[in-house]
Amino acid sequence: MTESTATSAFQIVRRPLDLRFRTVRLAARQWITPAYVRVRLEGVDLRGFDSPGCDDHIRVFFPELPPESIDEMRAAPSREYTPLAWDPDEAWLDLEFALHGDAGVGATWAATAEIGSVVGIGGPRGSAVLTGRPDGWLLAGDETAVPAIRRFAHLMDADAVGRVLIEVPTPEREIEITAPPAIVVEHIYRGAAAAGSALSTRLDALGEAERPPGAVFGFIAAEQSIVRAGRRLLFDRWQLDPERVIVKGYWKRGEPEYHAPH
Repeated sequence: MTESTATSAFQIVRRPLDLRFRTVRLAARQWITPAYVRVRLEGVDLRGFDSPGCDDHIRVFFPELPPESIDEMRAAPSREYTPLAWDPDEAWLDLEFALHGDAGVGATWAATAEIGSVVGIGGPRGSAVLTGRPDGWLLAGDETAVPAIRRFAHLMDADAVGRVLIEVPTPEREIEITAPPAIVVEHIYRGAAAAGSALSTRLDALGEAERPPGAVFGFIAAEQSIVRAGRRLLFDRWQLDPERVIVKGYWKRGEPEYHAPH
């Protein structure tokens, strides 16, 4: 069944948000794997924080020294990340960071900053909110997409069907994803190959037989090169509606300032 003949079980709704700048402190660090770390940020500025869309991005500013003004904070190096979990009343926010071989300013900070270190966060600026119930799911990405994949998986009900593909370097770097029983969670190992290459190969191997029936939601995000393989699968072979899928490069090799399109 193609998307055009499937029941419209869900949609992606765009929502603008009020852009707000917040100052927070590093409160805790938890190593998920030797190259993947979760941090908790705390601060009264996080009261009222919200992130309605699973693929939301906030911009995190990393000053070398405690800034003396908001303008000084805004001038610090910054990168974009997906909020993982938060409590707007208790005023905390969890983020996860993937540490690549050429760890940038954000990953280095997440791995080494002293507890109590100050950072700034801005956003999210807007959200793409998944409403309704997809008949099937395909979530795929490298380590940088894991927070968004975790959030999408949290939306699934107990009867959800589909597949989750996560590219990591080795079996020792697998990142656990919690999903309903009928969701197949598969880790793909790239070894020393370029990030995204193993995932692209796996996506190219998925055919019509692997397509869940009905209205399928697809989310594919990794290094920018993944976009071509993702579109070949979702648009060409599975014939999904481009307005009801998300395919994007979360980062781009050799361009540390690159950020995913919103």
